[in-house]
Amino acid sequence: MFVSFFPQPKLFFTSAVVWSLAAIFYWFFGGEHLGAVFGLPPAAADAPPIVGIAALWSKPFLWFYVYYIFCVGAFYAFWRLYAPHPWQNWSILVAAFILFLIYFNVQISVAVNNWYGPFFDYIQGLISKTIESTNAEFYAQLATFAWLALVGMNVSVINAFIVSHWIFRWRTAMNDYFMASWGKLRHIEGASQRVQEDTMRFAQIMEDLGTSFVQSIMTLIAFLPVLIKLQVHISELPVVGAIPQPLVVAAIGWCLFGTISVMIAGLKLPGLQFRNQRVEAAYRKELVYGEDHADRAQPAAAAELFNNVRRNYFRLYFHYIYFNVVRYTYLQADNIFSFLIMGPSIVAHRISLGVLNQIPNAFGKVTNSLQFLLNSWSTIVELQSVHKRLRAFEATLQGEPLPEIDQHYLERERAGLRPEDQPVS
Repeated sequence: MFVSFFPQPKLFFTSAVVWSLAAIFYWFFGGEHLGAVFGLPPAAADAPPIVGIAALWSKPFLWFYVYYIFCVGAFYAFWRLYAPHPWQNWSILVAAFILFLIYFNVQISVAVNNWYGPFFDYIQGLISKTIESTNAEFYAQLATFAWLALVGMNVSVINAFIVSHWIFRWRTAMNDYFMASWGKLRHIEGASQRVQEDTMRFAQIMEDLGTSFVQSIMTLIAFLPVLIKLQVHISELPVVGAIPQPLVVAAIGWCLFGTISVMIAGLKLPGLQFRNQRVEAAYRKELVYGEDHADRAQPAAAAELFNNVRRNYFRLYFHYIYFNVVRYTYLQADNIFSFLIMGPSIVAHRISLGVLNQIPNAFGKVTNSLQFLLNSWSTIVELQSVHKRLRAFEATLQGEPLPEIDQHYLERERAGLRPEDQPVS
């Protein structure tokens, strides 16, 4: 699953994490100021944020782009020399470009949040008649947001296009790797489906989870300082009262509560998803045999196999009831949680209209990044089931014993038992 696309996967991912952490720590503890040597100094500590699209090509941002290119280039050069791999241009360079586009869109979100404050304070002034303005000034304020939205939209489109190709390249690498050993793999139950479908699903799910995780980390790094600055407007929290770092504490506590609740509610889902793929594969396999052999896929046998499918789906639907109740209840409460914690400060007249829009947006970005497991639990469940199926291929190629459930199926098939004779409970 990994060795086909990444050079020496265990060492590769370990080195990627270590190198990324080193680059991040160096940036915050000196690298950011190193740009001054090249005429690209960081923004002054007391400088107001640049509002609008110009922030994305300001000197601090240009220096970060140079720094990022250097870090990626050094990592790529090491692996190019240490362990050349036919797919490393895609697994390293294109993956790094995808991560950069994710970072770029996160910074656009920060720029939009910076626009919220001045714009809605401007609106509040117009409504309360404390300031005078013109139509041109009003539409100029809207144009600032429009440029940010336009750039963000087009970057997202470009990223989606590149990601689609990246996923298919990974699928191609897995397909070529498994098909080169098809003679060893063809006896495994559902081998055709595992090569044709599961490789694509695995690459796509891994990309979805990977980019979501990276985006969550980047969003947390970008918006946590914003949230810390905004919490000067929060005098106290409901019930708890006045505490240090109120917004940060509220965000972490709320996310831990939601994540733990959803994980407990979804404990049974991975096993049911894996079992669901198995009964579907058994039913499909019998129908395929029935296309060429008149004695296969007879009504009684097909009905029994489909009954296994129906029974598993109904169990899955039942367990998803309480899982979805927990998940959607939490997500609905999440929509108003930021207003609940701002309640005392709003009543105390400590928050303007601009801040009232900035805090929920920044708070939502931070909590959403901390809710990675909660938002991705269903996808993680699906990944576990696909991984179990492809793991049987790797076990065969590496000379390891098959997983227990695959051994059981293979033994019964060699004994002459048809799929409908095999228990699925």
